[in-house]
Amino acid sequence: MTTLLLATAAAGAGSGSPAGPMTFLVGLAPWLAVFVIFYVLMIRPQQKRVKDHQAAVSAIKKGDEIVTAGGIRARVTRVIDDNEAEVEIAQGVKVRVVKATIAQVLTAASKPAND
Repeated sequence: MTTLLLATAAAGAGSGSPAGPMTFLVGLAPWLAVFVIFYVLMIRPQQKRVKDHQAAVSAIKKGDEIVTAGGIRARVTRVIDDNEAEVEIAQGVKVRVVKATIAQVLTAASKPAND
């Protein structure tokens, strides 16, 4: 009885596809390819944009024009510290903004988006 079960189990194991490390790697290869494509097309460019934005915000100086996250366009009148700046949103109206809320730094060399 035991011999019959072992013979049946051995015959069944040999008739299927080979299981081993190579099968695992072949199954994993498409997932790795998808991740690499996703990284190259989406994650890496986003990290570059974030790095460029952080560099632009940390380099603001007196006279720069900015746009806040709320959509207010203003001119920097004074950089208070690493976290805050004083901006003029209208003639004689100055407010303090947190640098993290600056969405865009406009320079004289930049062109409007519709040109």
